[in-house]
This record gives sequence, C-alpha cells and structure tokens, in this order.
Amino acid sequence: MKKLTILSLTAALSALGAAPAIAQEKGDMLLGLGAHYVMPKDSDSTTSAGPIDVDGAASATITFEYFIADNIGIEVLAAWPFEHDINLGGAGKIGSTKHLPPTVSLQYHFTNTSKFTPFVGAGLNYTTFFDESTTGALSGASLSLDDSWGLALHAGLDYEISEKGSLRADVRWIDIDTEAKVNGTSIGDVNIDPWIFGVAYVFKF
Repeated sequence: MKKLTILSLTAALSALGAAPAIAQEKGDMLLGLGAHYVMPKDSDSTTSAGPIDVDGAASATITFEYFIADNIGIEVLAAWPFEHDINLGGAGKIGSTKHLPPTVSLQYHFTNTSKFTPFVGAGLNYTTFFDESTTGALSGASLSLDDSWGLALHAGLDYEISEKGSLRADVRWIDIDTEAKVNGTSIGDVNIDPWIFGVAYVFKF
C-alpha cells in the first residue's frame, strides 16, 4: 500500500511537472512603454478635391492590460499625439493633422513553452483628429476631419528578459475612416486603415 501511494504521488508530480506553464494568470497586470509607427494604406482616397493620401508617423505609446482570466486580458492603448502630413494627388502637401487612437482590445496570450509568448487580440478603436492645418493648394482654407470608430486587430510576441520584464514586438491593423471637410463642405471620406508597428518594454505587476 505504501509503495502504491509513493508511486501515485510520483505520477501526480510528474504530471504536474509536465503541465504547460500559464502565460499570465487572472489578476495579473501589464504596463507597456514603447513607440509605434502608423503606416496608412498605400491606396489613395478619392474625394471631390482629388486623390488624398496620408503620410506615416511615429509616436510614444503606453498600454495597460488586466487579466480577467488565465491568459485572457483586456488592454487599453494610449499614445502621445501622432502628426501626419496630408497630400493631394498632383498638388503635394495640402495640410496636416494630429490624432489620438485610444483602443480597447480583448487579448489571448498563448501558453509559453519558452521565453517567447505570442498573443492575439481584437477590439474597438476611437480615433480623434485635431489641430488640422492647411498649406499649398489649400492654404488659407479650413480643413476638418471627423472622428472615427472602427475595428482593431492586434498580434505580437513578448520575450521574457526577467521575472517581471519583457520586450515586445507587435503589429496592429485599425479601420480608420474619416470624412474630410474644407470650409465646412464635405469633400468625401478618407480611408486611412493603417498598419501600426511597435516595440515596447512590458512590466508585469
């Protein structure tokens, strides 16, 4: 009987040791400090003023994630304002704008079998535009861009460098469409729909 108990205990410990480690546990929190580059899609948006495209821009970002269950977290993305040049086909730069892209995502972190932990997520983005200015062909005119709500997709990889710290590389795609107005008159929608590439240091607490 004693031998059987020891064998049972040994088997249980072996099974426990073989079980995969959890990437993150319920109640964990992650704070990420980094930088991201917003790269709007290449195709022009056709408006009544002509084809418009938006240049890329980089800025500092911060994320906070709270785990509502093992491996499942809710993340909030915030950033220092991104500033973009706006170009009109055949006329060059016609203005610029700043934007903030607060985004809330539900994320799944895969169980890590090494120092690498991949994750995927999806959520909702709200983009607000401000400080629009005009130049060139639109110099002196008033330009405004409506705020946008859209789907946000997220994927990335964390590399553990200490018990509490990781380096992160990630990519996002966000559905951002805005109605452009010149002197209060709509000239059509500008489809930005950017890819966003970033790196960050992520601290667990």
